[in-house]
Amino acid sequence: MASLSSAYLAPVQYYCKLIEYKRIIIDSHEHYIKQTYRNRCQIATANGIQSLTIPIEHPSSPHCQLSIVNCQLKDVLISDHGHWQHVHWQALVSAYGMSPFFEYYEDDFAPFYRQKYRFLFDFNEQLRLKICELLDIRPNISYADDYEALVPNDFRDTIRPRRPTPDPSFHPQPYYQVFREKYGFQPNLSIVDLLFNMGPESILVLQNSITKR
Repeated sequence: MASLSSAYLAPVQYYCKLIEYKRIIIDSHEHYIKQTYRNRCQIATANGIQSLTIPIEHPSSPHCQLSIVNCQLKDVLISDHGHWQHVHWQALVSAYGMSPFFEYYEDDFAPFYRQKYRFLFDFNEQLRLKICELLDIRPNISYADDYEALVPNDFRDTIRPRRPTPDPSFHPQPYYQVFREKYGFQPNLSIVDLLFNMGPESILVLQNSITKR
């Protein structure tokens, strides 16, 4: 069993965990943590790695009004600030429009950037379900009834953009990337980087990125 946070277009490492463990608990009751994959992803562009961040707003809960970090993740609201859906979609088109499989998956992802979502957790989970469908994986996922401080194989705060915790069971397998010749292989980007570049072979890359223990 492993525990994960909800994540926006989570990195390759996250999806390796969905394959590696027989049971996954996704925690919606944890406190929201800024500058994490909960509301951001990283993609490869012609100018290097770019972070796409979903803007959030404070829920009406008194605890959340004091500080967003007091909010449970399930209560965090998505803001319409900056027309972020349009900005994110244009960034994905610009970064991956020439990748081998972008057109193949374009119609699967485009609706997420037109439809309005109120809660960050719901948006993340709907995307995750779609991505699991495209990868043809069926992880055994349940949702925590309450926050648990001590759980086995806890990846809720170890899979993160900055200073990630060393993970001996994750060894990112190199794969084709549009800008690899310019920047070299850039590991552990958003799962869409893998999907748009490798298509149906993405599952093989994920499996080969898991170090047997």
